[in-house]
Amino acid sequence: MDDVRKIVVLRPGAVGDFVFALPALHALKQTYPEAELVLAGKAWHRTFLQGRPGPVDRVVEVPPVPGVAAPPDTAPDTDAIGRFVDAMRAERFDLALQMHGGGRYSNPFLLRFGARLTVGACALGVPLLDRWIAYREPGQRRLALLEIAGLAGADVRLPPAAQAEIALTAADRDEAAAIVPVRPGERLVLLQPGATDPRRRWPARAFAALGDRLARDGVCVAINGSADEAALVHDVATRMRAPAIDLAGRLSLGGLCGLLERTALLVSNDTGPLHLGLALGVPSVGIFWLTNLIEGMPLRPSALHAALAVRTRCPVCDKDNLHTRCPHDVSFVADVSVDEVDALARVAIDRYQ
Repeated sequence: MDDVRKIVVLRPGAVGDFVFALPALHALKQTYPEAELVLAGKAWHRTFLQGRPGPVDRVVEVPPVPGVAAPPDTAPDTDAIGRFVDAMRAERFDLALQMHGGGRYSNPFLLRFGARLTVGACALGVPLLDRWIAYREPGQRRLALLEIAGLAGADVRLPPAAQAEIALTAADRDEAAAIVPVRPGERLVLLQPGATDPRRRWPARAFAALGDRLARDGVCVAINGSADEAALVHDVATRMRAPAIDLAGRLSLGGLCGLLERTALLVSNDTGPLHLGLALGVPSVGIFWLTNLIEGMPLRPSALHAALAVRTRCPVCDKDNLHTRCPHDVSFVADVSVDEVDALARVAIDRYQ
C-alpha cells in the first residue's frame, strides 16, 4: 500500500502469543518504517514494551471484549468498548491486522475500527476482512501470522540470523543481576515448571530429578515462575537435594529477559518464557504436547531441543483430548522421561559452550 502512516495489530494475548507475532511485527515495521505501528494488546504489553526498542511504537489496551480480550461469556462493558472503538476510529488507521484467532469475535471488532484496509485470518462462517487467509488448526503460528503480514504488503523474508527478536535494556540486566548476582565462570540453568494449561506441565518430581542431575555437573540451578506458580516452584525446589534458587514472582518480564541472556540452558514446558528464551537465542529444551510443537516451533529451530509427548487420551477418564477437552487437569506430558530430557539438555549445553 502507498501512504501508510498508521498500522494497528490486534493481538491481546499472553507472552507466547506476542513472541509468535514478533516475526510478523518486524516484517511490517521493516516494510513500512515511517508508519506508526500500534499494538492493540493488554496492560502487560504496555509495561513490557514501554521504552523498549523494537517494531511496536505504541500499545493501546483493549478493554475486556467478550471473545477478544476476555472469555466469550464475559458480560460486556458496552460503554468502555464504545469509547475504545471511537478512539480507534479517530486514529484513522491505514492498515488494521487481525492476528487473534479465526475471527469469530475479533473480525467484527476489528471492522469497527474503520481502517482503510483490513487483513487477517478467517474461519468458516465469520465476517470477512478485505484481505484474508483461511484459519487452520493446528498450524505453525509464526508462519500463519507472517502470511497475514504478507497480505498487508510486508516483506516476509527472514531477517539476518544475528538480528534479535527482542531488544534487551540496561534495566533488564540490572534487575536480573540484583536478583541473581553474576558470578564469573558460573553456568546457570533455568527450569520453568509452570504452564497455563496443566496438561502441558511436566511433573514437579521430574523437574526436580533433572535439576539434581544437572547440579551434579556443577551448574547453578534456578527455578522460575510467576507469583501464582509459587507453590509449584517451591514443590520442585523442595524435592531437589541440591540447592536451587527460587525465583517465583521475583522477576518482571524484562528482568526475566535479562536473566535469560545469561542462561546456559533453559528447560521449560511449552509456555511464554520458553518462547522468550528462543526469541533471545537461549539453548532450550522444550517439553511439548503433540500439536503444540507444530504451533510453537520457532522459525529458526536451531536453539530448540524438543521432547515430545504423543498421548492424546486422558490418564484419568481415557477421553481423547485432541479435539475436545475433558475436565481433568492432569499432565499429558508425564510420559516424557527424565533420561530423555537429560540427554537433550546435555547436547544443548555442550553445543553452545
